[in-house]
Amino acid sequence: MADSHQDFQAVQYQFTAHIRDPENNPPPAGIEDRRMEIYRGLLYRNIEGFVANSFPVIRKMYSDEHWHKMIRDFISSHQSHSPYFKEIALEFIHYLKDERQPQAEDPAFLTELAHYEYLEIFIKLADADIDWQHIDKDGDLMNSRLVLSPFVQLHRYQYPVHNLPALEQIRDIPATPTFLLIYRTLDDNVGFMEVNPMTARLIELITENPDQKGKEILLALASEIPGMREEVILHGGHTTYTELRQKDIILGTVN
Repeated sequence: MADSHQDFQAVQYQFTAHIRDPENNPPPAGIEDRRMEIYRGLLYRNIEGFVANSFPVIRKMYSDEHWHKMIRDFISSHQSHSPYFKEIALEFIHYLKDERQPQAEDPAFLTELAHYEYLEIFIKLADADIDWQHIDKDGDLMNSRLVLSPFVQLHRYQYPVHNLPALEQIRDIPATPTFLLIYRTLDDNVGFMEVNPMTARLIELITENPDQKGKEILLALASEIPGMREEVILHGGHTTYTELRQKDIILGTVN
């Protein structure tokens, strides 16, 4: 009985190795190639289609030859950490970041662009409960605690990944990084907002200090910027808070 189980496992391993990398792994003995082609094609088309739909900008950058070569390498070499099909996009990010050997056709910004495209998917599919019972949508942004939307991601990129025309003209890493807020509005539209380093730090401070009021957050920011007058930070910060609330990045306030 044990031998039968081991034999079955051996056939399973050979079967999966073949459909992932048919050029380097023979199929199990006794199975028609016509039947194996069904499985090979099904696996490849499903994964290739999902990756192409998840990363449409990257797909357009590659010729068919180079794209399919990359997907073949991803399928054959990457060991997935998740059994869920919906997380293939994240597995592809891991592959690009940690495993793929750079190729001549790969742009320098490939990994960052893939991360940006993935964040759009992540934000769109994210799920969280919002306690509207205790949130004042029109509350005092300076004298109350701010409620940041759970559907917001702040990320720092070396390249302007949101600006494809500019991105394709870049040959060297820009001197100034790009800070992007990717967010989902209350009517489920995904948007992005390029912010300056000061606004990016403001978002970080709101996240790190949920018990502080809006004015206290701005005074903390002012203390980090030598020579900056507090009244300038307070005025500009209130304007920024208002803009963030209009975009549903700040949902409102709590007392």
